[in-house]
Amino acid sequence: MMAATAIATTSIQAEVNDSSNPVLAPSGLPYNVLPFSKITASDLEAAVKEGIEYQNKAIDAIVNQRSIPTFENTIVAFDRSSWELNRAILALSNLEGACGDEAYQNAMQNVTPLLSEHEANLLLNERLFDRIRQVYENRDKEEGLTPEDKRLISETYKSFANNGANLSGADREKYRALTSELSDLTLKFSQNVTNGMKDKARRMWVTEAQTAGLPESIKVAAKAEADAALAEEGKSNDEGLYLFTVFAPSYSPFMKYADNRELREKLYRLYNSRNTEGQFSNIEILKDIANVRLEIARLLGHKNFAEYQLSNTMVATPEAVMEFLGSLDSAYSDPMRKEIEEIQNFARQTQGNDFVLKPWDYSYWADKLKNEKYAFNDEDMKPYFELNNTIDGVFGLATKLYGYKFKRNKDIPSYHPDAEAFEVYDKTGKILGVIYTDFYYRPGKGSGAWMTEFNTETKDDEGNRSVPIVSIVMNFSKPVGNEPVLLNPYEVETFLHEFGHALHGLSAQAKYASLSGTNVYHDFVELFSQFNENYLTEQKYLDTFAKHYKTGKKMPKELIDKFVNASQYAAAYACMRQLGFGFLDMAYHTIETPLRASQDIAAFEAKALEPVKVFDAVDGCLISPQFGHIFSGGYAAGYYGYKWAEMLDADAFAAFQENGIFDKATADKFHKMLEAGGTVDPMELYIEFRGKKPTIDALLHRDGIK
Repeated sequence: MMAATAIATTSIQAEVNDSSNPVLAPSGLPYNVLPFSKITASDLEAAVKEGIEYQNKAIDAIVNQRSIPTFENTIVAFDRSSWELNRAILALSNLEGACGDEAYQNAMQNVTPLLSEHEANLLLNERLFDRIRQVYENRDKEEGLTPEDKRLISETYKSFANNGANLSGADREKYRALTSELSDLTLKFSQNVTNGMKDKARRMWVTEAQTAGLPESIKVAAKAEADAALAEEGKSNDEGLYLFTVFAPSYSPFMKYADNRELREKLYRLYNSRNTEGQFSNIEILKDIANVRLEIARLLGHKNFAEYQLSNTMVATPEAVMEFLGSLDSAYSDPMRKEIEEIQNFARQTQGNDFVLKPWDYSYWADKLKNEKYAFNDEDMKPYFELNNTIDGVFGLATKLYGYKFKRNKDIPSYHPDAEAFEVYDKTGKILGVIYTDFYYRPGKGSGAWMTEFNTETKDDEGNRSVPIVSIVMNFSKPVGNEPVLLNPYEVETFLHEFGHALHGLSAQAKYASLSGTNVYHDFVELFSQFNENYLTEQKYLDTFAKHYKTGKKMPKELIDKFVNASQYAAAYACMRQLGFGFLDMAYHTIETPLRASQDIAAFEAKALEPVKVFDAVDGCLISPQFGHIFSGGYAAGYYGYKWAEMLDADAFAAFQENGIFDKATADKFHKMLEAGGTVDPMELYIEFRGKKPTIDALLHRDGIK
């Protein structure tokens, strides 16, 4: 009967090859990349529907066999049944986020309930789960299985069991309804956040006199923003106005450099009151999300959602998360209070003894004190971080560590004129994958920065590798006229971070898609991105690319030293801010009784943040309604993972500091983790690399706390 399965699968693949949909049909392009110029939102929507149909046919072929369930005819067949659907979903979600086109948003909205229903049908397919369960129970009896094969069996079984497959009768239908409702809610939350960022009410017009303190480069970008906005309305910018928005390239520098305290407060309130009221409010939606998650957890036998969610993580339990966060709170709280007191006392030297530091003052005065203490301004580094040189430097890190080579290929089409494709080769010259870079902010584009993929690395039975196709997306300011794009060190850090995720996807050497690349536990995935950030303070690395865009001279050692010294500045505040997000996440996902319709979210949030509070709450300003990471971004009960990953990356980089930051032997061991993806338990991988479990000691040393 394995032959019958193979025939059925081949027949389905033939249908895909004959598909007229440009998303699913072979493109004839290098690496079968998508023919973006031929693809419309309706094509993407149709491709998702076709992908669902193809997978359903493959599942029917699996469950209608008469043969005894085996690894090959059940687990492998299931893992490979979703290729078409994954291609369609990845394409649609990536284009929606990167392009922000309303047509893509509508397509995503249309397919989301279909995907929720399809996923529920798969996970609650009793015949399919019965075969998976039999393979799982007999995994030690089946001959010829590799450790990766056994890992796939266990992870497949757990994914079904953790998603209601062991439920029966009315409970199954209840689970199906809840997951569908949750999918709709999280999509609505995400789209509200995106649309709230674009809301014209979240913009601030500024006159020339009100730009005091702002660097010229920021003013040029804000002027261009104003010109473009007025041009859309058929007006000219005769008054020479500047436009600032709640998008990061605009918001962050204004809060750091603008002398006008009233305008800093105004922009702070515009930013932090997003999604609290009006058509894009997420207040009631986030309550519903938290309550539905609690109901799902209870249905599956857990007392809260965090207990359920953390069962497949390195940290394992809510109690362990709270212990970890608490250990950092204990280490950083006193240094944080001293930092805040020092900044406030510094401001009082010019503002008077009655000056009280507010949240809209922090970036401004912290930056001024940093400059006085360290004579360092991150603007001083920008001339050395010209974008093209920085691309060479960031890509060059992978060359130094792993021998990778990058080659721009203009024959590979892109989804937007701003995005470019590069081929990536391993140290032997063999193609490793393709990476798209999409650096510039544009209206409608999702805020922040992220890495994603269009194709996940896999291998067929003959060992032929399907190359990964990944993308890294930023929101850097676009060049104005002939001016070069100069990045501040924190933008370079973001680039290094997302590139670390990209390397995780590109380096994958797994056989099965569900274990490949970034398909690892949530509290392990950030290790590889945050590890890269360590190199930004290493002169030996900076010397490879950080050259003045006019003179070509390397970044002076004294500037690097100032940056290194300043990198520890306000580390306690930064940590406590992250801990606040972690505590808030755990507060929503450890509830054991549902949030009430009348629940005061401001009071709930304030209580959650009390252990790590830096400033008093500001009326009308909340984190929760815009907290996409936990309410729509896959980090529910997992935000602690960022600090957990900091512990891991500091501990991992300590190995390089001990042996040399480009030490080949150490890099080879680290590279093994990159290649492994989810094929091995992450703690086992890490102990093999480091020789011990991670501790917070290296993090405390790096931050200057210990």
